[in-house]
Amino acid sequence: MDLAIFSPGGGFMLLRWIHFLAGVVWIGLLYYFNFVQGSFMAEADGPAKSTVTQKLVPRALWWFRWGAMFTFISGILMMGLYRIMGTAIIVGSTLGILMFLNVWLIIWPNQKVVIKNAEDVAQGKPANPAAAVSAAKATLASRTNTMFSLPMLFFMGASTHFPIILTPERSGLTLGLVMALVAALEANAIFGKLGPLTKVKGVIHSGIALTVVLYLILQFGASN
Repeated sequence: MDLAIFSPGGGFMLLRWIHFLAGVVWIGLLYYFNFVQGSFMAEADGPAKSTVTQKLVPRALWWFRWGAMFTFISGILMMGLYRIMGTAIIVGSTLGILMFLNVWLIIWPNQKVVIKNAEDVAQGKPANPAAAVSAAKATLASRTNTMFSLPMLFFMGASTHFPIILTPERSGLTLGLVMALVAALEANAIFGKLGPLTKVKGVIHSGIALTVVLYLILQFGASN
């Protein structure tokens, strides 16, 4: 008996399955950090914050960053091996890649500083003044990733169920506008401030607004 799972289509399905599983872990923990843990830490007392930072955060960050890694690798393999491309895929994958880079190059390195500082203080060592700066950088990147996740999920779903086809004469300008906007928001994640992303409500509203704006730009480029 030939098993369909070992066919080329089956290989794609396995990659897609891994992509979904890893993505659920990654984005689920992203929402946990931003919607649940952040609010708790804002109200918790010193000992509780220290315990969470030392014991819970490292465990959650392990699943978080490796969820991001496997989501990224499986997505790249699907795009490369099976030549998956399209307007929605380009936009969604660009957002996803930036989110992946934010995890590994900003959030995780800065969180390591925060965790080490909590461990040192618990052992009676002096606090590291850089820990507060690192926490702020990690928070900004994490909030930006949460904002990016809303349009990312929309356009990844749209790639199959709601395709957007750009007209040739407008494709360059349209994608250029999209990438410029996304690049500006990513620059803010690296060098800027929280602004409307300070509150959870602001993050959600910003994510919805970004989804709408990107969709309208692409819809304009797809119109005749």
